[in-house]
Amino acid sequence: MNPPPFLIVAIDGGAASGKSSTARILAERFHLLHADTGSYYRALTAELIHRGVKATNPGAVRAELTDLKFGTQIVGHSADLKIHDDKVREADIRSPEVNSAVSHFAALPEVRSALLAYQRGLAEEARRHGFRGLVMEGRDIGSVIFPKADFRFFLHADPDARVRRRALEGQADAVAERDRLDSSRAASPFTCPVGAISIDSTHLPLTEVVERISRLLTSRLLSK
Repeated sequence: MNPPPFLIVAIDGGAASGKSSTARILAERFHLLHADTGSYYRALTAELIHRGVKATNPGAVRAELTDLKFGTQIVGHSADLKIHDDKVREADIRSPEVNSAVSHFAALPEVRSALLAYQRGLAEEARRHGFRGLVMEGRDIGSVIFPKADFRFFLHADPDARVRRRALEGQADAVAERDRLDSSRAASPFTCPVGAISIDSTHLPLTEVVERISRLLTSRLLSK
């Protein structure tokens, strides 16, 4: 009997669209390695801010990026980014300062290029650690990082609903402005990938979003 296929699942979407919660549940349910690429950009932003670098100075950003070494710490089903063998604290990457700066840093081609190979390399990291696949969430996964992923999903929701979700999490996040900045950047703009399965999560409970995706993954796994 052939072993089940190794799946790569790409989930894109705006802030508070439900992609992180969905990806975490799928990782547990199907034994996939979960990669939250938004946290990687936040970690890198926090590190650059700590070094006194501003997104308005691409030359200084480039200089600092040449000094950074990326690594991975796997905790349960999650692949956490390490910079110089240190994992950036959750409190630091969710700070208001990082919230307001992350889209500006993420718009720089130098920053996106620095993380591109690392993100793609997580598929091999998942294989090496015995996971059945990789579920990666972000804003350019199905369009740039894994355009040939086995499954590509795009989650979206009304901006007001997303602001309320962030408020329930105790966070202030200008979701519409971040989407505008990410959609208008020249490097890997935030968009729904052509051919991706679009899901409006405005009025859908998280459980229904997860079930819709789970049925498709299960069908693929059982067909092999």
